[in-house]
Amino acid sequence: MNTPDIIERGDYRYIEAGSGEPLVVLHGLFGALSNFKDVFDEFSSRFRVIIPMLPIYELPMLKTSAKNLSEHIEGFVDELKLDRVHLLGNSLGGHVGLIFTKNNLSRVASLSLTASSGLYENAFGNSFPRREDKSFIRDKVGVTFYDPKHATDELVDECFEAVNSREKILRILAIAKSAIRHNMAKDLPQMNTPVCLIWGKDDIITPPAVAEEFHAGFPDSDLFWIEKCGHAPMMEHPEEFNRILSAWYDARGIGK
Repeated sequence: MNTPDIIERGDYRYIEAGSGEPLVVLHGLFGALSNFKDVFDEFSSRFRVIIPMLPIYELPMLKTSAKNLSEHIEGFVDELKLDRVHLLGNSLGGHVGLIFTKNNLSRVASLSLTASSGLYENAFGNSFPRREDKSFIRDKVGVTFYDPKHATDELVDECFEAVNSREKILRILAIAKSAIRHNMAKDLPQMNTPVCLIWGKDDIITPPAVAEEFHAGFPDSDLFWIEKCGHAPMMEHPEEFNRILSAWYDARGIGK
């Protein structure tokens, strides 16, 4: 995609394209707007696709949590005067979408999750503090994918810079801990909106059992698998991801 201009509106920064029903896309903890470039390109012919930048490094330290990120998105949806939104979230972004849905069920037309936290997440583990070791960070970024070739130098550099900033690493750890504490299993049965689950069969961060638990917990969900795929299906297998999601929208009568 041609990199769209970032729009600044009050406390909110985002990109958007297209028209029609709003599709709000929520990136993960180490995510960036570019992680969803293929989704952005594909679905802007069908929806008004909006990707807000989550203020992971901007919130006050004591408010750096998945819950407060969801409140940020509530304010964002209010600011743009969006009616019923379609949500799509990866990893932490999925968790933020879950919290938003729980608190704003009447405002959510559909929810799509890929490799979402909210039930269980195997994050960096006990060895994470080896921040200064770039090869270690490359390995950790690599396990995000089934094929580590997707751990590009750019991704590794972004992650390395983040974990070597004291301000950023404290917020990363705060959000990760808040996500672990905020287990949403008991909330799923009340979320009676259509849910699409797209999961990598080889995801070791939110393993396939997590997808099965989500599927069992929601009243109305469909679960789709992508083979040879890790924690970021929309990046590792973008064409298949878009095909699955588009077919699901068709089956549910969603979008143009």
